[in-house]
Amino acid sequence: MLINYGNNAVKKKCRDPRGKLKRRLDDIRAAANLEVLMTLPGRCHPLRADRKGQWVIDLEHPVRLVFEPVLGDQKPDKDGRIELAKVTGIRIVEIGNYHD
Repeated sequence: MLINYGNNAVKKKCRDPRGKLKRRLDDIRAAANLEVLMTLPGRCHPLRADRKGQWVIDLEHPVRLVFEPVLGDQKPDKDGRIELAKVTGIRIVEIGNYHD
């Protein structure tokens, strides 16, 4: 999958990753699409409520990698669902504990 960054702070954290962040970034790059990424370690899943449209992957508890799928021409259906197999890129928007 292709990886974009939501801001320079996130891009900087991902430049020289270590530990689980490195493993998760390697997994993302190796995955053909979001459907495949969901089968890999890290408990990749969508968020709800005020973070609807964002997804997370676990790093070191409580830190998570928060991303948004890059949908291209795809539009979510009336229930907000997307075709996971068609998502081949993400935009990382945050690395941290969003529960604070």
